[in-house]
Amino acid sequence: MRVPATTRDESVLVLTGGSTSVAVDVTGGVPRVLHWGPRLERTSSDSEFLAGLTEDQHAADALTGSRRLPAVLPEQSAGWMGTPGLDGHRDGTTFTTRFTSSGHELAGEPDRGQVLTTRAVESDAGLALTTSIELSGNGVLRLRASITNTAATGAYTVNGLRMVLPVPSEAREILDFTGRHLRERTPQRHAMRVGTHLREGRRGRTGSDAAFVLAAGSSGFGFGHGEVWAVHTAWSGNHATFAELGLSGVAVLGGGELLLPGEVILAPGETYPTPWLYGAYGTGLDAVAAAFHTELRSRATHPASPRPVVLNTWEAVYFDHDLEALEQLAKLGAQVGAERFVLDDGWFLGRRDDNAGLGDWRVDPEVWPAGLAPLVQAVRGFGMEFGLWFEPEMVNEDSEVAREHPEWILASGERLPLAGRHQQVLNLTVPEAFSYVLEAMSALIQEHSIDYVKWDHNRDLAEAGDRRTGEPRVHAQTLAAYALMDELRRRHPGLEIESCSSGGGRVDLEVLQRTDRVWASDCIDALERQRIQRWTGQLLPPELIGSHVGAPTAHTTRRTHSLAFRAATALFGHFGIEWDLRRASADELEELTAWVSLYKQERELISTGTVVRCDYPDEAYWAHGVVSPDRSRALFAFVAMDSCVAAQPGRMRLPGLDPRRGYRVEPIELSAGSMVRSRSGFPSWWNRPPVVAGRLLQDVGLQAPMLYPEQALLFRLVDDATDSRGR
Repeated sequence: MRVPATTRDESVLVLTGGSTSVAVDVTGGVPRVLHWGPRLERTSSDSEFLAGLTEDQHAADALTGSRRLPAVLPEQSAGWMGTPGLDGHRDGTTFTTRFTSSGHELAGEPDRGQVLTTRAVESDAGLALTTSIELSGNGVLRLRASITNTAATGAYTVNGLRMVLPVPSEAREILDFTGRHLRERTPQRHAMRVGTHLREGRRGRTGSDAAFVLAAGSSGFGFGHGEVWAVHTAWSGNHATFAELGLSGVAVLGGGELLLPGEVILAPGETYPTPWLYGAYGTGLDAVAAAFHTELRSRATHPASPRPVVLNTWEAVYFDHDLEALEQLAKLGAQVGAERFVLDDGWFLGRRDDNAGLGDWRVDPEVWPAGLAPLVQAVRGFGMEFGLWFEPEMVNEDSEVAREHPEWILASGERLPLAGRHQQVLNLTVPEAFSYVLEAMSALIQEHSIDYVKWDHNRDLAEAGDRRTGEPRVHAQTLAAYALMDELRRRHPGLEIESCSSGGGRVDLEVLQRTDRVWASDCIDALERQRIQRWTGQLLPPELIGSHVGAPTAHTTRRTHSLAFRAATALFGHFGIEWDLRRASADELEELTAWVSLYKQERELISTGTVVRCDYPDEAYWAHGVVSPDRSRALFAFVAMDSCVAAQPGRMRLPGLDPRRGYRVEPIELSAGSMVRSRSGFPSWWNRPPVVAGRLLQDVGLQAPMLYPEQALLFRLVDDATDSRGR
């Protein structure tokens, strides 16, 4: 509905979706969020109360008329002394703003998605501001702002444009993530303290060390308890995500793009939009994760097909490409049940190692004298899809394209940045470079009807500028990468793309608007992957997280694990194999076939169900699972991350179940070797599977058995009125 003016009854608009409501004060130039949290069932008396909040929220300082809660784009002119929403100027002047409202619109309906659009102007600075606050029917909030230079002459420089969401005083602790290559998304947690907890990403990509999700919650919040407010900055270039607690006692969570000097200079009439800042609220981290998962699954572009079992060649052969060997690998993959074969790095011109070849996207005739067609035909003959690895944004200095077009390399001038993995970054903002990569990739995709592209990005964007002008290019390069993905998908409907970046270095909700899964980490050591997947799942549902069964001894850690632990870990993701099956024994191939069969039986549940993580008190043991949308069945894993101090573990309280149903406990025999056999044998529920009320499983729990370290025990819970397939 169009709202030309605001009366007292209309001064606060309430958006509602799922279990969340957002109350927004629209009386000022920029909207203020007064409430983001539990659902409000609004009545006429509520309207009066909420309107009164706009008058009661005064700041704790001497500035007359200042407000305690900041706008979603905070202004110092309104009394906010924290991080400013807009940081910009005109040749050093008009550095501060005081926007006045020019109208707002509220569209949509509660629980079906609502969008509040507000408009404001700043006559002195010659600026117009548009903000969008959206709340989905699933309760996921997202915000963005657009700033336009409305002056007749003169440029306006934008140094930063960041959105914020206030959180109440109950938000006492902060949880976010750090990490590195092979150890992505490592949690870190501390008290909310006065000042700014700022997480900047200056790598030109999302980064293995990104905040990923920044959550604030009540003291001691866990997976199933405590109020939690969380934000995610959806941008694949430089970015900032922060939590801030100021003098007034107000805490905010915020984020936006981190701009390099001079990246956004608006000529008259030009507009700069921020990335989306996503937010979710719930009781416990699992509720927040469920909101994000449901939102992602509701997208029209979400992969709808059963997620095919992937066989990737990287850790099987590395750069040693040989048609006969790869055909044998594909044949064995098909025998164990693989459905998609992905030829990784090493197929293109001069690519015998990582020193040369990047950018020369032509099949190497020395390795492939007949081209890729024989391998593609063999793979398709085995009944599998065919995928191919590219690193479109990168170039080796030792390549034909770099020698012919050195001006296409991102650099601040003639001096090249430090090399990373022996490579530089190709400047996709140069139209000729963009066109070259697009046409080279498109031709190969068309020629071989390629189903899947593994899109890699293996170095940071250091000193990333246009070599000809010296101007910074991270912002424009990020947009160009998006445009390249968009155009390839437009040209090749049905093409799936995986976001890989030194493993899990480009995992964000903006790149996921154009990709179908992420590679969570180059480390497929099952123990490390338990940790990485546990926390990648705070934002992404399992079907978007690539997870593979590797060799018995992990290539990245030299740690050896049983096939059962490797497969049980990969099961709770988009399942794949990255192992030279030519070296596997007949018994290993037989067991792997059984695990692939189990994944195929359970993948619909894994791709549609609600992820639950147990607040198990002993950190040596983890328990997690997936519960079907109708709560008629579930798949759980009890995982020994370490040895247990106690002689026997406690009980597993299993969340997410229907308390009124009776569930039959079904052991998964493939995982039986994880249990330490006591004098009395395996636990009674394993030998004589009982039927137990959901209420008892949630409130009392199932007695956990002792496991050998670095093992996982799997079991189903099935409504006693159905069989294990949900019928």
